[in-house]
Amino acid sequence: MEELVGTIERITYQSPETGYTVLQLLVKKATKPLTVVGTMLSVQCGETIRVKGFYKSHLVHGRQFEAKEHAVEMPQDITGITKYLGSGLIKGIGPVFATRIVDAFGEETLSIIDNTPERLLEVQGVGEKRLKAINACWSEQKSIRELMIFLQTYSISPSFAFRIFRTFGAESIQKVKENPYLLAREIVGIGFKSADSIATKIGISKQSPLRIESGIHHVLFEAAEGGHSCLPVSHFLPVAEAMLEVDRSIIDQTMQALAKEKKLMIQDLPVEGNPEPYVWTPSYFLSEAGISKELRRLLSALSNLRSVDKEKALEWVQKKLSIELAAKQKEAVSAVLSDKVHIITGGPGTGKSTITKAILAILSHLTEKIVLAAPTGRAAKRLSEITGRGAKTIHSLLEFDFSQGGFKRNRKNPLDAELIIVDESSMIDTLLMYQLLKAIPDEARLVLVGDINQLPSVGAGNVLKDLIASRAISVTHLNEIFRQAQGSRIVTNAHKINEGIYPDIQNRSGSDFYFIEAKEPEDVLKEIITLVVDRLPQKFGFKAREEIQVLSPMKKGVVGTYSLNEVLQGELNKSDKSLIRQGATFKEGDKVMQMRNNYKKEVYNGDIGYIQSIDAIEKEVIVAFDDKPITYDFMELDELMLAYAVSVHKYQGSECPCIVMPIHTTHFKLLTRNLLYTGVTRGKKLVVLVGSKKALAIAVHNDEVKMRHTGLKQAMTALHFHKL
Repeated sequence: MEELVGTIERITYQSPETGYTVLQLLVKKATKPLTVVGTMLSVQCGETIRVKGFYKSHLVHGRQFEAKEHAVEMPQDITGITKYLGSGLIKGIGPVFATRIVDAFGEETLSIIDNTPERLLEVQGVGEKRLKAINACWSEQKSIRELMIFLQTYSISPSFAFRIFRTFGAESIQKVKENPYLLAREIVGIGFKSADSIATKIGISKQSPLRIESGIHHVLFEAAEGGHSCLPVSHFLPVAEAMLEVDRSIIDQTMQALAKEKKLMIQDLPVEGNPEPYVWTPSYFLSEAGISKELRRLLSALSNLRSVDKEKALEWVQKKLSIELAAKQKEAVSAVLSDKVHIITGGPGTGKSTITKAILAILSHLTEKIVLAAPTGRAAKRLSEITGRGAKTIHSLLEFDFSQGGFKRNRKNPLDAELIIVDESSMIDTLLMYQLLKAIPDEARLVLVGDINQLPSVGAGNVLKDLIASRAISVTHLNEIFRQAQGSRIVTNAHKINEGIYPDIQNRSGSDFYFIEAKEPEDVLKEIITLVVDRLPQKFGFKAREEIQVLSPMKKGVVGTYSLNEVLQGELNKSDKSLIRQGATFKEGDKVMQMRNNYKKEVYNGDIGYIQSIDAIEKEVIVAFDDKPITYDFMELDELMLAYAVSVHKYQGSECPCIVMPIHTTHFKLLTRNLLYTGVTRGKKLVVLVGSKKALAIAVHNDEVKMRHTGLKQAMTALHFHKL
């Protein structure tokens, strides 16, 4: 193998999945940079690297050097040091300060930053504040580099170093050595097998109690990621046995020991009339039991609101709003006027919004203490627009407490409310529902509005469906499509899909629903790009970034979200101000989505924003969420993903003027009725499906909703849950 040493001038491409990188390397004495390709995810612009490999000739890109091995080295000469410091690698140092610092200290620069950083104060423009930032960032980079080397020893991708460091800080290596299974539990993307590989190399035996306990909890964690709040023991044991590769009796003994210590909960649930043991982590067990307990508390307490004549109230509100309520709508409004807790469920065009407005019109005369909430920011915004009243996300409503962890609003500090209406309730998972119910005062009335035919919550549980199935709470099922909605093919086709009837895909002028046939995935991709970039903006006036949302059932594949985002970014965003971080390319102007709850920033899983600016010197990205600027350090960018195309699941509770959705047999595993129904009902003005009629038929006729193991339905009726 040949060897090259040079400075990275530019990173042209980097895959976040594989780490495959294309970069421009300026080798000593060369007049122009050389293209180097290979798996090099940890490298950054300005660094000096030593690569070993071979020259090859690419049909399109010409002569390249294919790196089989690489190692990052500190630059030795003044030019290299200046480029290294000025690359944006160190927060607070850009090209200007890099030149000043190197002019002052020459080849000793890196040694001084490493050993006597206070001397940087000798450089014009470097004050205490900038020195502190430089010190912190230099220390971080050093720790991350050491962590990357450590991880590579154990065959863990260096791309995880940032996440691990952010979780465990300077103690990262020590923590991983003490208990490598923390990686599987705490770090998104690292599974049990990777953590177990490290444990084996460190010397932890297969039958170690630490390993068995970690494996048990990992199976339950993976189950929760798949939507299950618990698992039947008969299902759990074979999965744990296959993963741990130890005798089942050892797992069973450990489970019983953990149950005695309350680190695991095992209870019998009645399944088809017969008791069967189920296993939970304590948080999910206590949350399901807690939901039951809190709902029973609310149902048994009296409301502060005086009773009203229902008939007169209904007559008055219809005149007030100039509407005529249907029988089911009257039933829902009447129930809310008397019941402490009521559920309203129905599909699009069935009048949920009208009912909500009618309830508010009547009860606002009885109390000013009315709270409106929804699981996501976009759903809360839509609820505000519908009602003309302020609505909050559930997370904002409950007020996160950073000093203690958890929410400020709870049983000891309840919400100041006498009526609480929660929209898009099908999205609420088990843990969040418990936290919400704890914060509702005894005297308040609670109304849950949602569509149980949509996909269930992203988090574990199937709360709304389980509550309805328990028959412990009064429910109004809306099934009539009203005249004003009957003219919408989005609405009529959504109901057909929900009933297992093939939708009307005859394309008609002036319609709000279109189907474009494309048989090959590559043809589907081309159609979607043409639609989003040209045809839809030209014909309907939609803004491509803000008013068109591509939804895909899957992440991978030609028409998965990864591929669609890469192509759409290239077509819709021509900005040359960009950065590559951990394999992902972000540009100023990009449409992005928050991937997990960040209480400190007050942005939550599924929120969509737009990148306003990228500051390479301060190592910060500013993203606007509903015009609210949020600052991200470069190390926090794994919380963001491109959102030109997102999964149907991620877009729950949201609406967009125009939805474009690929539907192809390559997505076979995920082609289900409720996924298609959920995707179609996200469109407000226009829905365009692109793909094959066969795939559409598969989705319509596949009513197999992936079963979620939960204990909430039984918790609402089983006595042993209520003794906690």
